[in-house]
Amino acid sequence: MFTAQPQHASLSSSKIQHVPTFRPSETIAGGQKIGGFTRKKSNNVTGLRSRVIRAVISSSEDSKTSPGGANVVEKSKGNNGALSSSSVSGGIEVRAAITIRKKMKEKITEKFEDQWESFINGIGRGILIQLISEDIDPVTKSGKSAESYVRGLPKPSNHPYILEYAANLIVPNDFGCPGAILITNLLDKEFYLVDVVVHNFSEGPQFFPANTWIHSRKDNPESRIIFKNQAYLPSQTPIGIKDLRREDLLSIRGNGKGERKMHERVYDYAVYNDLGNPDKGDELVRPSIGGKEMPYPRRCRTGRPPTKKDSLSESRIEKPHPIYVPRDEAFEEIKQNTFSAGRLKALLHNLIPLISSTLSSSDNAFTCFSEIDKLYIDGVRLKDEDQKDIIQNQFISNLMNQIFTVGGRLLKYEIPAVIKRDRFSWLRDNEFARQALAGVNPVNIELLKELPILSKLDPAVYGPPESAISRELIEQELNGMTLEEAIKNKRLFILDYHDMLLPFIERMNSLPGRKAYASRTIFFYTPTGILRPIVIELSLPPSSTSPRNKHIFIHGHDATTHWIWKLAKAHVCSNDAGIHQLVNHWLKTHACMEPYIIATHRQLSSMHPIFKLLHPHMRYTLEINALARQGLINGGGIIEACFSPGEYAMEISSAAYKSMWRFDMEALPADLIQRGMAVEDPSMPCGVKLVIEDYPYAADGLLIWSAIKDLVEAYVDYYYSDDNYITSDVELQAWWNEIKNKGHYDKRNEPWWPNLATKEDLSSILTIMIWIASGQHAAINFGQYPFGGYVPNRPTLMRKLIPEEDDPAYEKFLLNPDQTFLSSLPTQLQATKVMAVQDTLSTHSPDEEYLHQLQNLQSVSIKDPEVKKLFEKFSDKLEDIERTINKRNRNFSLKNRCGAGIPPYELLLPSSGPGVTGRGIPNSISI
Repeated sequence: MFTAQPQHASLSSSKIQHVPTFRPSETIAGGQKIGGFTRKKSNNVTGLRSRVIRAVISSSEDSKTSPGGANVVEKSKGNNGALSSSSVSGGIEVRAAITIRKKMKEKITEKFEDQWESFINGIGRGILIQLISEDIDPVTKSGKSAESYVRGLPKPSNHPYILEYAANLIVPNDFGCPGAILITNLLDKEFYLVDVVVHNFSEGPQFFPANTWIHSRKDNPESRIIFKNQAYLPSQTPIGIKDLRREDLLSIRGNGKGERKMHERVYDYAVYNDLGNPDKGDELVRPSIGGKEMPYPRRCRTGRPPTKKDSLSESRIEKPHPIYVPRDEAFEEIKQNTFSAGRLKALLHNLIPLISSTLSSSDNAFTCFSEIDKLYIDGVRLKDEDQKDIIQNQFISNLMNQIFTVGGRLLKYEIPAVIKRDRFSWLRDNEFARQALAGVNPVNIELLKELPILSKLDPAVYGPPESAISRELIEQELNGMTLEEAIKNKRLFILDYHDMLLPFIERMNSLPGRKAYASRTIFFYTPTGILRPIVIELSLPPSSTSPRNKHIFIHGHDATTHWIWKLAKAHVCSNDAGIHQLVNHWLKTHACMEPYIIATHRQLSSMHPIFKLLHPHMRYTLEINALARQGLINGGGIIEACFSPGEYAMEISSAAYKSMWRFDMEALPADLIQRGMAVEDPSMPCGVKLVIEDYPYAADGLLIWSAIKDLVEAYVDYYYSDDNYITSDVELQAWWNEIKNKGHYDKRNEPWWPNLATKEDLSSILTIMIWIASGQHAAINFGQYPFGGYVPNRPTLMRKLIPEEDDPAYEKFLLNPDQTFLSSLPTQLQATKVMAVQDTLSTHSPDEEYLHQLQNLQSVSIKDPEVKKLFEKFSDKLEDIERTINKRNRNFSLKNRCGAGIPPYELLLPSSGPGVTGRGIPNSISI
C-alpha cells in the first residue's frame, strides 16, 4: 500500500511540493469513510451541462512546470504512442488540470473575492480533489484513491472567464484507470467547474466533463462526484466506482422533505399547487392541478411552505425572486445576459408592467387597422417616469434596446412574417386554411370520416350530440362532388374544438371582456391542391333562454355575410390560439417533458448511456417551466390576462390531458394516423403516407422523426446487444417505472403505456422524448410571433359574440363592420402584452444548441469513436434534410409553401441564427 506524507510549501516557493495523502484507514476532516477509502461527503446532483468549454491541453504539457509553478514530471512516448510518466518513490505522479469558469459580469466586491480565492487556491486550501480508480483495492474493497489540494496560481487563458488550476497527485503503480473524481470546495462560495483533465496516465489524458456548479462546503459538507466520459450500463460499471454510482443517484433524489435551497441538486415531484396566491385575495385562488379531479403531469418539487389561507396551496415566490430548480438546471450566465433569462425576466418584471402603466388607463380597442400598423411603424410611446428604474439599470436598458428596439420612449415591433410579404393575406380563406397545415398550430386538423359529427359530451348537460353541420351545407361547397365521394377520397377535414371547450364556455363568457364559442370548422381539399374552409359551427351551452345554441356560418358573397364569416373565422382563430398555447405547446411539450427530465436525473446515472443520450435534450427546461409558473400560467399571469379561457386556462389544459394525452400517440407517425392525416404504408421511410402530400409540418417533421429514430435505434443497438440487457438494466427499468408511476401519476393505470422489454421498445420511447423536446417544440413554438404577432390573424381572445339580427348591436355592425371587428379583438394593452411575449418565446438565444450540433456535444461526454460516428452520421443527415426542405420551399406545385406573398415553411429547418428567425430546431425546450 502506497502512502505519501504531506510536505507543505510557502507561496514564495518556486516549486510546490506535492501534498497527497492516501490512508484508507483514516477519515479526513469533515468527511466519511465509504467502503474503505476516504472521501468528502458528496452533494446532490452530478449534473452535466451540454454547453462545454473544453479544457485546453496546452503544448506546455511537455514542460516540467505546470500552471502556478507546480512540479510536473517529464513524460515520454511509449511504444503505442500513449504518454507515460516517470515513476517517483512509491508511485506515479499525475497532473490534474481543473478548468473553472468565472462570472462574466462581476461587481467590485466579487473581483476582490476572486483574488482572495486565487490566494486560497494558491496555498492549497481552496479545492481538494480525490482521484478514484476503476480498480478495487483488495484490502479496502473499494476503488483505489489518491488525493491532493489544488495549488498554485491559475494558468493564463485566452478566454477572459476561464481559469485553469493544477493539482499533482501520486498514485500507486497499480492504480489502474481513473473512473471518478471527488471535488470538495473549501471556499466560501460555489464555483463553476467546466472539466478536469488528468495527464500522465499511460492510456493518455483522462477527461472528466463536469459543466456543473460545485457548492461550498459551508452549504453542504458533502463533496461532488464527477465521472469520466465513459458510458457504462449498471452491470458493466467498474467495481471501483460502483458504490459512487449508487450513492450519487441517492443524493440526487433527496428525501422528499423540507424546502429546497438554491444551491441544491435535488430532483423530486410535486403537483401544480403554486399557481394561485390565496393570501393576496380570493381573485387569485386557483385549484391544484394534478390529482384525480384535475390530472396533470408532475412538476419539480420546491418544498415551499403552504399559504396561510390554504394548506394545500404552496406559497409563491413572486418575481423577480427566483424559484428553485436544481442548481445545474438554471440558465447559464451567457443565456441570462444575452437572452432568455434576462429577456424573459426583463419582459415579465419590467416591460409588461411598463406597458400596463402606459396603456391601462386608456385600455381601448383598436379603432382602425392603421393603429395596429403603427405598432410596427411608430411603436408604443412609454411614459418617461415609468422608465426611470429601467434607465438606471444599464443591463436591463441595454437588453431592452437590443430586444425590443426601445429607444428613448419607443417600443417598436418587427413586422410579423405573415404580413411582411402580403399585408392582406390574413383576410383570405386559403391563408386561414393553409395555416392549419403550415402555421404555428398544425397539429389539430383531422380527416372527417363520417357525418353526422357527434359530440362525446353528456347530452343531458350539453344537449343533443349531433352537430348542426348538415350534408346539404357541405355538398353545396363540393363543386358537384357528393358527400360520400368526398369522404371516400379523403377530401374533407375538420378542426374540432367543440368538446374541449364547450364545458368551459359559460364560465369563460362570465369573465369581463371575454366572449367565446366552442367551434368546429370543415375544410374541403380541392382537386387543385387548395384547402378551403367551407362551414363553421360556433356553439354556446344550451339554455332555456337560448335553445338555439349551434350557429352555422358559410362564406357568402354579399357584404354582410362576408363580414360575419370574417368574425366567425376570428373566433376559430381565437380558439386555435388558446388550444395551441395551453394544450399543444405548454402541456404536450413543456409540462410533459418535465417528469422525463426529473426521472432521468433520479434514476439514470450520469454514466448511463441513455442519460448521456438524453442529456442535451433536457437543457434549461426546468428553469423555463419555473419561470412560466411565476409569470405566464399563474393566476393573474399573461396567459390568463390575454387568452380567452382567462382564469380557467389551466383547468382546460388539465381536461385536455385527461381526455386526449397518450404517450404512445405522441410519436409523429402515430399522431398523423390517429388524426387520419396519414395512412400506414410499409414502403415509406416512416411507414406512413400522407393523405395531403403538401402538409409542410408533417412532411418535414417525418424527415426529422426518421433521422432521430435511426440515430436512437443505432445507439441503443450499440449499447444493448440483446433484449436481456434491457430487462436486466435496473436503472433503466426504474426510470421507466418512475415516469409512469410518479411523473405521470394520474395516468399510471392506463393500458396504453408501452412496455420496456426490448430494444425496439426502448428506441421507440426515446425517439418520442427526443422528438418532443426538439422537432415538435420547434414546430409549435418559434412561429408564435411570425404568425401571432399580427393580432387580426390570430387573436388570443374575442371580446364580443357575433351580432345577430335581433341584437341591438346588429345595426352598429351594419353601419361600421370594421369597428365591430376591431372592438371584438384584444384591447391595445392585451395585444401589446401578447406581442411582447410571443416575440420573446419565438427568439433563439445566441448560445442555443441545435439538433445538428449533437455530434459536438456528445463527443465531450462519450469518448467511444463508434458512437461519435453515429452522431456524425446524424448531423450529415440533418444537413441533407435542410437541403431537402429548402428545395421543397422553392417548388411552386406545393402551394402551402410557395406562392405570391406566402412565407416559406421553415420551422423545421434544423439550423438557425439568433433572434426571431422562424426556423431552427434546438435540442431542448429552452424557451
